[in-house]
This record gives sequence, C-alpha cells and structure tokens, in this order.
Amino acid sequence: MCGIVGAIAQREVMPILMEGLRRLEYRGYDSAGIAIRDASAHLQRIRSVGKVASLQELLDKTEISGDLGIAHTRWATHGMPAERNAHPHMSGEQVAVVHNGIIENHRELREQLTAAGYRFSSETDTEVIVHLLASELKNTPDLLQAVRATTARLVGAYALAVVTPDDPDRLVVARVGSPLVVGVGDKENFIASDVFALLPVTQRFMFLEEGDVAEIRRDRIRVFDEQGEQVERPVRASQLAATTADKGPYNHYMLKEIHEQPSVIAETLEGRIHRGRLLEESFGHEAKRLLDETRAVHIIACGTSYHAGLVCRYWLEESGIPCSVEVASEYRYRKVVVLPGTLFITISQSGETADSLAALRKAREAGYLGSLTVCNVPESSLVRESDVALMTRAGPEIGVASTKAFTTQLVALRLLTLALARRNGQTPEQQKRYVDELHALPRQVEVALEMSDDIRAMAQAFGEKQHALFLGRGPFYPIALEGALKLKEISYIHAEAYPAGELKHGPLALVDAEMPVVCALPDDPLLEKVLSNLQEVRAREGELFLFSDKNVKIDLDNYQNLTLDDIYPSTAPIVYTIPLQLLAYHVAVLRGTDVDQPRNLAKSVTVE
Repeated sequence: MCGIVGAIAQREVMPILMEGLRRLEYRGYDSAGIAIRDASAHLQRIRSVGKVASLQELLDKTEISGDLGIAHTRWATHGMPAERNAHPHMSGEQVAVVHNGIIENHRELREQLTAAGYRFSSETDTEVIVHLLASELKNTPDLLQAVRATTARLVGAYALAVVTPDDPDRLVVARVGSPLVVGVGDKENFIASDVFALLPVTQRFMFLEEGDVAEIRRDRIRVFDEQGEQVERPVRASQLAATTADKGPYNHYMLKEIHEQPSVIAETLEGRIHRGRLLEESFGHEAKRLLDETRAVHIIACGTSYHAGLVCRYWLEESGIPCSVEVASEYRYRKVVVLPGTLFITISQSGETADSLAALRKAREAGYLGSLTVCNVPESSLVRESDVALMTRAGPEIGVASTKAFTTQLVALRLLTLALARRNGQTPEQQKRYVDELHALPRQVEVALEMSDDIRAMAQAFGEKQHALFLGRGPFYPIALEGALKLKEISYIHAEAYPAGELKHGPLALVDAEMPVVCALPDDPLLEKVLSNLQEVRAREGELFLFSDKNVKIDLDNYQNLTLDDIYPSTAPIVYTIPLQLLAYHVAVLRGTDVDQPRNLAKSVTVE
C-alpha cells in the first residue's frame, strides 16, 4: 500500500528520497510527492498523480535541494487520485506530514478543526493530522511534544513522518498499526515503511514497535514508547541486498519472480530436510513445545495466502489433524470458539497485512495454544509478534500479483504438515517418501517452467475474452482459486473458480462458446469425477484449457492440453500452480496491461 521515505543528512536528500520511492513502487500507488526543507528554511513541496517518474519529471524542472525531507507514494483510500489528495500534506507553511494508515475519527476532527478556522484542501483523512499538528505547535513549539499530543487524539492506524521548516535538525515519526523502520547511518539517518526502500543507503535498521514515537536527528535517535518513556530499540543488520530488485533479462518483475521459483523453493527447503529426514530443529527451539501440544490448527490469511491455507487444510486433515481456514477480515469481527490445543497460524507475504495482524492480536485473548506465522519478511510485525515464525525465504517480491511467495508458502506449510503428521502417527517410511518428494520439487518446477512458450500460444485464445472459469477438485480447488485470482489481477478478465462438482449447481448456466474453462487434471483418485464435469462443459460448447499429468487419457473434443511429467501427488498442487501463473502473465502481456502494478491493487495491504 502507501509508502513512506524520509531522510536527515549532511548531504542532498532528494536523490535518496526518490530512489526510496522507486523501490516502493511495488506496493501499489496512484500518486507521489516530496517535501524538502531548503537552505532558506522553507518547505518546498512537489506532488504528482501517476507514477514516480511523473514526479521526477516535475522535480527535474525545479531547483529544490536540502538535507531534510519526506516523501510518499499514495494508494487512494479517502479521496480520489488527485494532486490535492497526494502527500505530503501541509498546514500553511508551518508543517508537513506523510501518513500511511486510516484515521477512523477524521470526520469528527475535521469538524472541530474547521470550526477553529482551518481550511481543508483535500478529501483525505491525513489532512486532519497536519492541521492538528499546526494547532498543537501554537501551544507547544517543540515538534516532538506536538506530535505526541496529536497522536493522542487519533483513533485508527498510522505511520507518520513530520518535518517543519522551523527545525532544521529533526524528523519526528510515530506508528500505531502500520509499519515504520528507522535506517541508521553515519551522521545521517533515514525512515521508511519498508526496509527495502533504504537498502542503497544503509544495512542497519531499528524497527519501531506499536505506539512508538521517535525523534530522528543526524547523530542521534531517541525512541519513546506509548507511555512516553524513553526506550532502546535494537539495531539489526539486514541480510537483503540493494540489488535484489533488478529485473535482469526479464521484461517484468512478475516473470522474473515466476522463474525464480526453483531456486527460492530450494532455499526454503535448505537446512530443513536432509537424507530423507525432516530437520524439525530448523523451525526453532520454541516450535517443539507448540507442535508437541497441537491437536488442531486454525489458519488465518488474506488473498493468495488464504489459498495457501486452503491447500494446507487438505494436507493436514489427510494426516488426521483438524484444520479450519478463514479470511482474516472475517475472523476479527466474529465470536470465536477455540478448541483445546488449537494452534493459531497466520500466513502473509509481507507480514504487515492489517487484517492478519489484527486477527493475531485478537487471538492472544481467545485461548489458543500459541501462534505461528508463515512469512517472507523476517523484520515484519507478524514475525515479531508471533510465538514462532516459519520463514519462506522467497526474497523480495516486487510484482503485486504474488507468485514465488505463494509457492514458498506452500512449501513451508508442507514442512509444517510433515512435522505435525509425525506426531500423529505418520511412519518413518511415509515421512521419508514425502521428504524425498519435496527434495525433487525444484526440478519439477523447472520442468513446468519450460512450458512457457506453449502457454504463450495458449494465451492467444484469451485475448478478447471478458470472462473465464477455473475448476478443480480436492487440493486443486484452491489452486483453481489462485489461478483465477492471478488472471483477474493482472489481465482484468473477470475470472472465477469453483469446485468442479459444483458446476451443475449454478456456474454451468454461464458456460457457452465464449467462456474459456481452465482445469488442472492430475492423475489422482478424483480424475474420473473431473473428466465427467468437463463433459458437462463440452455439452454447452465451452472451450477447455487443460494442464494434465502425462498419464491422463482425455476423451473430449475442442480442448487444448499441456502435459506435466513426473509429478508426485503430495507436491502436485505446487507444481500445477506454475502453468496457471504463466497463463495469467502471458494473457496480461497480450492485453497490454500493467503486469507488475495492476490498477487499484497494492502489494502490502496495511489498512483495513
């Protein structure tokens, strides 16, 4: 979602801020802006609708410079994409603010501020913050105290960065419910909503905790907790590299990330399996107690991560472990009944998804055995706030439509399933077979990627379509959900997924010659059932696009089929994900959409 960057240094900060914004483009946004305190003690602000490149074009026509500044990419929540709604927001020339999150009491505050004589130029909730700050600065000239007084009046989630022209030596930040990190430099310091934005300038980071307010100077950082007490937050070295986001020879980040899957799956398995054994110690010493006592699992996630949870439910219950899976935004607003011995699991690529974080915080009071998160970002809030973290090691994922994060989530969940299944009676021989099948997975994914040219040819049939239907049974139903999600996200074709057996209960009414139907056909016990469902599609003239095991015999007409070789049943859902990702990608390229940054979507959804 929205992105924040800030810097206070002894050098020109505009290039630092702009590079930070470019590195946050993957999060999704519709406008961008920057405010810099110049040598004459004025705040110079430039804002633009559209991409960061548009903002850069405006900056190239100016002579703005300074050593203190803040910048922002905005994803519209309150108010349409427009320059007046873009950040930073200012109250006259007195103070400038950038903000991620949602201020829930903004209407009430707006009425109070309007009555006090403040004029609003935007429809955003953020503008109430900057006018509140201006009001507080009249009574409290100290910027840090003004920020603390202002945040005390805010209800909602926020990460804030504040500068004023009257103070050349200080940047003040605060966070509640939205992530914010401080980058530690040498006589210069930085802030951002994501470590990735600051990797070109530092590898050392301080992660602010819930309710923290911090004063950032060139040579000093002071942090105050929500009680106002000064506290020390540890500085950690990041293992991420500044060059991780290069596209290399690929036209899009999404395609690069699809092709990275063999290596990141291997990385996720590294140190966790060896010679047919699951090395459970790699989960961390805290994990053993939780897994020993787990009798049931409750999985909470959103979007693609929710689909990963649905696949895991099939795996767990096949092993005799009760499992329920729920969308986080629904879980957090209902009464929950927790069975004894239930492990609470969150799944998230970013670890900052607002609904999943809120669900985790609610779960602490609900009587669960403990919490485990499957996540891709070691420094994220979900990792820090969960009892145990199982990292996916996918590396930064820039494309908004998740690919490698999804498959590595499935790999991590498969490892977790094996750990729980061993406690539930799975034999050493069974464990060895499943571990060996995981060991073979990277190579199987490589083979699936070799289908890309054939899938590009298949994609031609989707160029003028407006709708598509995806079918699956068993664990391939959530894979169908994921395939439909990828297609709709990046090609803007309306796509839905159903369990194949549900066709006759409604979706069959939609099937005609203009409705492409996509289906995975693994060689499993449900194969004949699925083939019978596909006969129903052909009887209504629907065109079939199939991905099947090489041993499957298909007795249908008017279909296109690509075969996959040597797929093991336990990992087949992961492998069959690959052609569906490639299909969505090639259709989107054919239709000329913005593959990496699809309209209206954000990479990390940090507001409700």
